[in-house]
Amino acid sequence: MSDDLPSTDFTLAGHGGALVGRAWAHPAPRWIAVLSHGYGEHVGRYGWIAAQLQSAGAAVYAADHLGHGRSDGQRVLISDFEPVVDDLHRVIQHAAAQHPGVPVVLIGHSMGGLIAARCTQLHAESLAATVLSGPVLGSWATVDELLVLDEIPSTPIDPSTLSRDPAVGEAYAADPLVWHGDFLRATLEGLQQEMATIEEAGSVGEHPLLYLHGEADRLVPLPASWEGLNSLRGPRTFVKTYPGARHEILNETNRDEVIADVLGFVAGVLALPN
Repeated sequence: MSDDLPSTDFTLAGHGGALVGRAWAHPAPRWIAVLSHGYGEHVGRYGWIAAQLQSAGAAVYAADHLGHGRSDGQRVLISDFEPVVDDLHRVIQHAAAQHPGVPVVLIGHSMGGLIAARCTQLHAESLAATVLSGPVLGSWATVDELLVLDEIPSTPIDPSTLSRDPAVGEAYAADPLVWHGDFLRATLEGLQQEMATIEEAGSVGEHPLLYLHGEADRLVPLPASWEGLNSLRGPRTFVKTYPGARHEILNETNRDEVIADVLGFVAGVLALPN
């Protein structure tokens, strides 16, 4: 999606090199939103989302994960996700340092939802709430099916699985910062291990958590992710699914409904006027 909202770049030292980030400023933020993007993509695709969050009183921060977008590292190679979780926590700390005392909400999509879920388990004290959009949790058939093969076949993401809006897939397919190649075995193994780590670590307890998923998501199907949520959820976990919606629910034809649900949740947690 296009990024028309004014923004500034920042660079942080990540575990594998420079993390290149983007900040969408707010003159007097009531809260901070930190975004964690999905596999193969980058924060430049989150301009519309950032605009909605900013309009609702947030300063917005995001950085490309290791091996993604403009950050350092071999493309899409993440053999161990724990250091990437540490990188995300660095972004949270950076954002919080710009606005002392302002509450932080972590929003993670797909693989970024996996990273955000683990970050919440480890650093809930840094966060007021967490939102997961189509997160990779529990198990992922793509991982299980590919790892049993002697050779990984061609596995580019099918743009049609992202949204019912064809413009989303077209922009994704034409984006030079998006990875259009194959999965790496080491990354698949890292994903599998991190899902197991999250399941073993268990509930986020009283931490406010919102889980959102498209019911027609063929890329990260709902049933397995839902199973993973069962080990993560606590008494303040809220769930909503969207009939007919595909994987990128915040780029879907009903994205206004989805962002309204996100903002309603944040307003409730932070006692902000919605």
